[in-house]
Amino acid sequence: PEAMARIVETIEGEAPLALALLNAGIYLPMRAQAFDAEKAAKTFDVNLTGVANGLDPVLKVMIARGKGHVAITASVAGFGGLPQAAAYSATKAGLIAMAQSLALDLMDLGVRISVINPGFVETEATGVNDFEMPFMMSPDDAARRIVEGLERPGFEITFPRRFALFLRALNLLPNQLYFRAWRRLTR
Repeated sequence: PEAMARIVETIEGEAPLALALLNAGIYLPMRAQAFDAEKAAKTFDVNLTGVANGLDPVLKVMIARGKGHVAITASVAGFGGLPQAAAYSATKAGLIAMAQSLALDLMDLGVRISVINPGFVETEATGVNDFEMPFMMSPDDAARRIVEGLERPGFEITFPRRFALFLRALNLLPNQLYFRAWRRLTR
């Protein structure tokens, strides 16, 4: 938290902070049979607390000024629980809920907030997966989509759309059907 406060103070010393993109995240896959509380805690600490550490000083300066844009990177994995991703999906769902809550509080304060929900992006994190990742995209393509999304009005930047719509549709199913669908998809 102290380092983030110093960074925001340094930026503010040069020019008003207009956009903060908070992109803290690690993915440590684990199945239930090998659940590890330390891995889960590390995931929570980086993915949730890391973002909160940035939000604190950023929101203070933007709210005081009545202007700014905060973007939080979550994931389509936050739409619902995914295999091998209990801790990761939980943190990304938490970030989506955090951004929604903040959006409600910020509506009349002049500060815009966005949540970014990408699908699979070719990174070190996805490199550990041993399953097929549909609609995999390059970091450059993901960055382009994020920039385009930040330039448009609206709260959510989600891509690729077909994959996100598919995951959202799955999450509308009753739990038993949701679990059955995932079993079939991941066999």
